[in-house]
Amino acid sequence: MLELSPLRESVPVVAIIGGAVAGSEAARLLAERGVVVLVIEQGERPYGKIEGGLPRWHRKLRVAEYRKIDEALDHPNIFVLTNTRLGEDVSVEFLTDELKLSAVILANGAWRDRPLPIDGIEAYRGRGLVYQNELVQWFNHYESPTYDGPHFEIEDGALVVGGGLASIDVAKIVNFEVVRRALRQRGIEVDVEELEVRGIPDILSRHELDAETIGLRGALLVYRRRMQDMPLAAPRDDSPEALARAENARVKIMRRVMEKYLVRFEECLSPIEAIEEGGRLRGLRFQKNRIEDGKLSPIPGEVVSLRAPMVIGSIGSIPEPLPGIPRRGELYDFASWETGEVRGLPNVYGLGNVLTGKGNIRHSRDNSSQIAAEIAEALVGVGGAADTAKKRAEIAAQASRIADDTLPRVLHDPKDRARIEAFIKERRLASRTSGDYRSMIEESTSP
Repeated sequence: MLELSPLRESVPVVAIIGGAVAGSEAARLLAERGVVVLVIEQGERPYGKIEGGLPRWHRKLRVAEYRKIDEALDHPNIFVLTNTRLGEDVSVEFLTDELKLSAVILANGAWRDRPLPIDGIEAYRGRGLVYQNELVQWFNHYESPTYDGPHFEIEDGALVVGGGLASIDVAKIVNFEVVRRALRQRGIEVDVEELEVRGIPDILSRHELDAETIGLRGALLVYRRRMQDMPLAAPRDDSPEALARAENARVKIMRRVMEKYLVRFEECLSPIEAIEEGGRLRGLRFQKNRIEDGKLSPIPGEVVSLRAPMVIGSIGSIPEPLPGIPRRGELYDFASWETGEVRGLPNVYGLGNVLTGKGNIRHSRDNSSQIAAEIAEALVGVGGAADTAKKRAEIAAQASRIADDTLPRVLHDPKDRARIEAFIKERRLASRTSGDYRSMIEESTSP
């Protein structure tokens, strides 16, 4: 039974677009301060990139994060409306003008792949060009009988353009799929988690095989800067000693990835041109760079051609365009990057990755795309465990500032609250969900 009693008295009511890490943490904080929260989630479950963007070998991390999200959203003041897409099922204008909500918070993350910076490159999508988010979504779900998304044939020797933790995950996906296929042809089944934990050479040696025997070339990860510049570990302070330690940690992490997962690596290369054959993308040409005093500059006349059976773009994610939300370049247009206020839209805020444009749960606002070395090691499979505690604390701090602004905006008119009740019932009916949060999660059919 859906309990709507929190709306029977004068309260502030806030819509949060997106559940997952940022949305659930903000919802929890607001609900605990007496705000009624509508979490508007486009998916069947409010897990965002934890479910769709984190490779499936991170099972323990995924389960732990699911639990944190569930604990945050299981509150009588929170109503989660799944299968509800902003711009299709509901608009910002409807939420602010028709429902007269106290505030709208954009916590929908960064799901759109940043295109490779090559003129005309998008013409090769589906013809040799793939992007990170769609690839990871496929990898996580393609073995499920209910999966109905795009399918990809992973090619050995794929070219991965990127350089962060997500790019390493993409390169690992390529090599895992190629190795599993080679072993399957020999009647050997290997689980992805086992490959990730033990590493490719160890698994192959257990079956008296090696990379040469199965003909593995391995994915090639190409980064525009040096290995020691990769966004894998942040210095603890601004001292030269701290920077040197961070650079050493980055090199250590990447070399361990190369050793354990047989990922190849090329540095100081920026993509500039497509290599086409027979209407398909067959590689890229790169400008060779140098790094001087931390600044990247091209080396005149030095162009490198790298041929590959498939190219995977992994240079970051950006927020999806939303009807009614102004943009500035790749991001939404914020009047204040501190509070997240959207320019020209009173009481509409951004939160989490929609502010930073970082499409990864491992990123935080304060350290941009860099995180502690020990967490990075855990996430790429060469260290211990990892969690998102720091990010949750930062989200909570920002959500608290939004709550301070929102608490005075109480909905006193019973007619306004009745319209919100009707909207909740309508979306629950449309998404075929009923009851409280726990029963809704139990009813979901996502794999």
